[in-house]
Amino acid sequence: MTDRILKQLAELERMSAPELKEKWQALFGSDPPGYNRTFLVKRLSYRIQELAYGGLCRQTRDRLDRLLDEEGYDELGRPPSEKSTRRDQTGLVPGTALIRHWDGERHVVTALEDGFDYRGQRFRSLSAVARHITGTRWSGPVFFGLKGKGRKAVETRDRHGSK
Repeated sequence: MTDRILKQLAELERMSAPELKEKWQALFGSDPPGYNRTFLVKRLSYRIQELAYGGLCRQTRDRLDRLLDEEGYDELGRPPSEKSTRRDQTGLVPGTALIRHWDGERHVVTALEDGFDYRGQRFRSLSAVARHITGTRWSGPVFFGLKGKGRKAVETRDRHGSK
């Protein structure tokens, strides 16, 4: 690493929380997440190096996302054993269909006992379905209008076709 990069990384350790948040804004162009100081320092360190030397190629990032999905990791990178059961529960009864219009197309997802069915393919989470549909990382419950600010009206039907 060059001396300039090493100096920037060392400075992060000495920064206060408000200074780290300001640095985050400068490097990411958004407000920092509500994580602790240790997380901010690690993520900012990675970002500084990523900007200086380049990050992972798109193909590698996509492969890592697929591997995480296959193993049941959620959108925050938590393994299945560490996820809170309350947080994982969508509250959907098996057989419930979620209908979402995206990019001019109608998408129907059916809740199963242990996951979701989308066009004959089984997914462990709504987030994995949303990622499959959009090609980008989404919170599945937000994408399908089950939670979040500015919720979109999403049509849901039970197994008998009732709303």
